[in-house]
Amino acid sequence: MQTALSPPGEPFEAISRCGFENRSAVIAAVSGGSDSTALLLLLKSFMDIAAIPVRLVAVTVDHRLRPEAADEALAVGKLAARLGVEHRTLRWVGPKPATGIASAAREARYRLLATAAEDAGTDMVLTAHTADDQAETVFMRRQRGDGMGLAGMAPVTLFDGKVWIARPILNTRRETLRDFLRENSIGWIDDPSNVDLRSERVRIRLELTGWQGAGSSIEALLHVARENAALREKLGCRAAALISRFAREAEPGLLHLDPCFLRHDDEEAAIHALRVLLAVAGGMPHLSDLQRTAALAARISEPPHRATLSRTLVASRRDGVWFCREGRALPEPGPACEGMIWDGRFRISAVGSPDEASVAPAGGTSLGKIEERHGAPKSLIRLARASQPVFLHDGENSAEMRSLTADLTSRWNATPVPSLHARFLPSFDIDLARAISALIGAPPIPDPPCAGHNVGRA
Repeated sequence: MQTALSPPGEPFEAISRCGFENRSAVIAAVSGGSDSTALLLLLKSFMDIAAIPVRLVAVTVDHRLRPEAADEALAVGKLAARLGVEHRTLRWVGPKPATGIASAAREARYRLLATAAEDAGTDMVLTAHTADDQAETVFMRRQRGDGMGLAGMAPVTLFDGKVWIARPILNTRRETLRDFLRENSIGWIDDPSNVDLRSERVRIRLELTGWQGAGSSIEALLHVARENAALREKLGCRAAALISRFAREAEPGLLHLDPCFLRHDDEEAAIHALRVLLAVAGGMPHLSDLQRTAALAARISEPPHRATLSRTLVASRRDGVWFCREGRALPEPGPACEGMIWDGRFRISAVGSPDEASVAPAGGTSLGKIEERHGAPKSLIRLARASQPVFLHDGENSAEMRSLTADLTSRWNATPVPSLHARFLPSFDIDLARAISALIGAPPIPDPPCAGHNVGRA
């Protein structure tokens, strides 16, 4: 049915810039709470007014953590039917972790939403994160002293290298959305977990709400997010330029920095680039420690020097600085699974209907004679090759890896990924991720769907 609603201007304008016209379908994540219910109505209203022939699919994720969740999904389905919108419920099945349940549930939610997008033939999922969520996120990260994290949530994020998570109402206050629902006599579901004081976010939400002048406090936190997002993007662009200019991959897993990098006058960008290279070479999901990296930068500026940081061996010589994965703490052989991230550095994928296989580090027993190439030291070439993944049948031992790897080439792939963004790439890191992807031979980063990836940050 047509939605004769009067949507608020700000979120409606943001939705209009999401780039739907280039897609045949979009996924809306709808839990039934006020935020996601408002998002669904805004999306339906926009598509009716703009007459865009895009298939809108509302998806509810049932984490199977509360018995009420099944009924809530049914309620969302009924609302979607009234609106003439397709609806799906996806369930998180299997055992749940004893600790870190919130993080695991988040990963499962995005994985299921990405699956729904793939099934619908689209690369776009919209979620209902609001300005209140953004303020809470910044407040929590500031309490932890998370400098880069003060940028908050990005307006769009690339998940798993293929699906865009867009947050078009990130600048809209929750109460504005609830007023919109009340004006149109639309109810919503109050999730009891939103008042569970065991949750850090719930405690922060109550703390912010209880402050005198809470509105101004939230605006101040949103200002912090905007400022830090702009700073993070600019720093990333400067670091990306240095990486593109001075870094190269001598061979898979072995990176090299030109000596001129260490003499560059943009010290802040150079340190940031160094943190990124350390994380990527070591397969780490987070940047190396800022103070330790700065101290390392001072030492490697006077070669020779060898050190390890973030699982990366760093060798400074007169011909520049070399980086490769250190030989310790590499993954044990384990089953090769579609989409898995191996050692933070490779995405494993199957070709066709592959035989069962294990993936393991190559080790040093089957590498043969090492010849110096591209000026790279033979010892580092050997170390880099030993840390590359190979595929095995039925737990065969490492001495047989080389022939088995050739045998499985057409059935299993290990594609390099930038470890910092292997799962989530926020839009303000895109230029940096592109420089790293080009450096290590990872797949290119697609363009964000929105009209300018800064949409929603102004």
